[in-house]
Amino acid sequence: MSAPVRHYVGGGFDASGDPFPLVDPVNGRTVGEVPSAPAEVVDRAVRAAREALRGPWGAWSPADRARALHRIADGIERRFEEFVAAECADTGKPRELAAAVDIPRAIANFRAYAELLAGRGEQSWHTGTPDGRGALNYTVRKPLGVVAVISPWNLPLLLLTWKVAPALAMGNTVVAKPSELTPGTACLLAEVTAEAELPAGVFNLVHGPGADAAGQWLTEHPGVDAIAFTGESGTGTTIMRAAAARLAPVSFELGGKNAGLVFADADLDRAVAGTLRSAFTHSGQVCLCTERLYVERPVFDEFAERLADGARALSGYGPMISAAHRDKVLGHVAKAAADGEVLAGGGVPSFGDERDGGFFVEPTVLTGLPEDHPAVREEIFGPVVHLAPFDTEAEALALANAGPYGLAATVWTDDLARAHRVAPALEVGIAWVNTWNLRDLRTPFGGVKASGIGREGGDHSLDFFSEPMNVCVKL
Repeated sequence: MSAPVRHYVGGGFDASGDPFPLVDPVNGRTVGEVPSAPAEVVDRAVRAAREALRGPWGAWSPADRARALHRIADGIERRFEEFVAAECADTGKPRELAAAVDIPRAIANFRAYAELLAGRGEQSWHTGTPDGRGALNYTVRKPLGVVAVISPWNLPLLLLTWKVAPALAMGNTVVAKPSELTPGTACLLAEVTAEAELPAGVFNLVHGPGADAAGQWLTEHPGVDAIAFTGESGTGTTIMRAAAARLAPVSFELGGKNAGLVFADADLDRAVAGTLRSAFTHSGQVCLCTERLYVERPVFDEFAERLADGARALSGYGPMISAAHRDKVLGHVAKAAADGEVLAGGGVPSFGDERDGGFFVEPTVLTGLPEDHPAVREEIFGPVVHLAPFDTEAEALALANAGPYGLAATVWTDDLARAHRVAPALEVGIAWVNTWNLRDLRTPFGGVKASGIGREGGDHSLDFFSEPMNVCVKL
């Protein structure tokens, strides 16, 4: 990274704390340092956010806040190429992906919530009273207060802004902690909020790991009123314990072991192409990626062959985020190879250039594993998908709904009636039919079971980041 990584607290930048190395996942080289925020910096960030609630920000109208969100979106647009470069430097993802998805979606997050806020109304009721004069009841939405936003490394800017935008829209102040592996775009966002003339302390940023560090100190801080987190389910459990101690509300989007169903009547060209996207986008490092695929037996062999051919033909994909994560993925693949069959991939690619020092894993297609195998049950979060056949619609649903997770699923069929039967019967927060990751930002997003608590998107996010109050006026 060209710019230094710094905290942003109370309107100023700060590099306090012991530094740790920032590693480029493409080549494995150390390219910078990240300061790990000491407890004092975290505390100062929370206090700055609290003070900002009492300052001018607290008097801003919804229209004022909507205009500020548009200014932030404008700032990201002006510095588009800087954000793309930082996203790629942090994650190693191809430029085409960052430029087409991550940065445009961050801009859209701010614009979408600005527009929703501008058109949002409140409820009111005329209430009868014994004297016949009546009463008027109406609701007022108030900010929760200081919100901790903790975002992951796979879609650093997209998922950070997905929470920051609605939190600011409803008048909260924010202390953000991005993954320690991907700090770059968060630092640029801090600069953009300053350029957008947000009052000091409205947006704050601290860096560092989670356990016994900035993440833990932030989620346990008594001055934090709510926590919004995207990440691994086990971490979500730890954060929930911290929030429970003071009954702070939480919004969690957690892990997934997403299933796909391919029926024999599906358009196989579309199903294969769609599954190559859903399994291998960002090298499988997307919470919505398909890791389990169930294919109706009459087309299983053809589909498996075509998917394996497609996986072998993929090029230009990015690395795993770290050496540790690469080793985790390869460990799953090694166990799967011993107990089942590898149809494609399964190893580390050789490029003959600096990428050979990076953390790459080949797009991998597996089959032949029992349903209780770790590669079928545990979230791998890499470019690995397992294929298994099914015979009936009921069996397909039972297979897809098994396991602890319930984030997303795909259904591939040309039978309209079947699509409307199967999709609502899936135990997930979102089901796509004949597509994948097609999003409308107004719709509810989140998971069931171990995949999350609550819903994000549209009014769901605005409701979470605000507290409804009733006012009753006797007439």
